Amino acid sequence: MATIKIQQTRSRIHASIDQKRTLDALGLTKMNRIVEKEDNASVRGMIRKVNHLVTVID
Repeated sequence: MATIKIQQTRSRIHASIDQKRTLDALGLTKMNRIVEKEDNASVRGMIRKVNHLVTVID
């Protein structure tokens, strides 16, 4: 299955608790970390929730 790379580019300090938990679920715990996840609907939904804090790398 296809995968996508996600990088946390902005700080989680002023994010809501739901957004912090979403970052944790994605495996992003620190700035500039890159994780590789399967490209499915649930991961895309999590990315959409925190799109102002992360970037998707090709």
